[in-house]
Amino acid sequence: MLKGVNVAIGITGSIAAVRVVEIAHEFKRRGANVRGIITSDATKIIHPWAVEYATGNAVVTEITGKVEHIELCGENGWADVLLIAPATANTIGKMAAAIDDTCVTTCVTTAIGSGIPIVVAPAMHEPMANHPGIIEAQERLESWGVNFADPVVEEGKAKIADTETIIVEVERAVDLKPLGGKHIIVTSGGTREQIDPIRVITNLSSGKMGENVARGCYIKGAKVSLVHSGKNIPYVDTYQVQSAEEMIERVINLSREADVLVSAAAISDYGMDPLKQKLRSGRESIQLELHRKPKLVDAVRKEFPDIVIVGFKAEIEEDQKIVIERSKELLERVGLAFVVSNNARVMGLEDTEVKIIRMEEIIEVEGSKRVVGIKIAEELSKEIKTD
Repeated sequence: MLKGVNVAIGITGSIAAVRVVEIAHEFKRRGANVRGIITSDATKIIHPWAVEYATGNAVVTEITGKVEHIELCGENGWADVLLIAPATANTIGKMAAAIDDTCVTTCVTTAIGSGIPIVVAPAMHEPMANHPGIIEAQERLESWGVNFADPVVEEGKAKIADTETIIVEVERAVDLKPLGGKHIIVTSGGTREQIDPIRVITNLSSGKMGENVARGCYIKGAKVSLVHSGKNIPYVDTYQVQSAEEMIERVINLSREADVLVSAAAISDYGMDPLKQKLRSGRESIQLELHRKPKLVDAVRKEFPDIVIVGFKAEIEEDQKIVIERSKELLERVGLAFVVSNNARVMGLEDTEVKIIRMEEIIEVEGSKRVVGIKIAEELSKEIKTD
């Protein structure tokens, strides 16, 4: 996604400026070209030499007769995207007021006027983030098309977003956004079916594939609702559930205003009526009576005949002909856009290999789950019309 993309990073006077080396390195690791712009206040926190080392390029510390702001952020300038990380309250206020008294704010005004995408990663104390003027300034910038990587609010501080969130926002900013205007639900990970107050039936799904599909859909411009049992992800709306019933209920409710469901979760096929008391230990054996759980895709299709659905099918079958036949049966029975077939043995791993199966087409994809998630989002964009 970032290979060959030119990223200009504007650095302002927050202690979070120490994160710039890490952020710049990660952009370069993913194939981007990086250049730094640093304010005089920021040089008191991180030396321009450190930024030069991290980016591999000379750093802009002032606007000179070389008109660096035009060379970087003017029409036909070097930058494909301008990232302000960290962005202080002072800088955000100036950006919204078109005040150009630093090399960073001058580049911002130039970029806005040139139509270059801008991503802002705020970092400040929480009371400053809550100031009505800063809130109004952010809203004004957003109305101009500026994107924000929202900070993590804790310990009385609005701390700069993690590096992955910043990268995702930059990827979204430079993408053509073929899924723009669409609301996509993604289910992810395993469910847990209660046996007694402390025991559950579950599976080995880590949720990484579903999370990366959600990531890919967000980068491609969609509003994404992620339904899973995992942690909150900053750039999507996260809904936490545990059981199959909870997941189905949440997805049905969300589907009333959604365009697409990507059912990537490994939902339990069987469960039981949970015991109220803990099973006593020490027995040689026990028998549990399991009953079949409803299928999520069937429930959603019955309730919403027109919603676009992508199904996932995890198999351990080595005979690929059988895998494809089973996937096509599911495809036809539920009326899916396509089925993503993957080997259950990759659960929990970083890399995967999948088959994207349509009735007349099979696409094989392998690599990191991040790459596969983007590919699934791209294939999904072929199935729906954007506004």
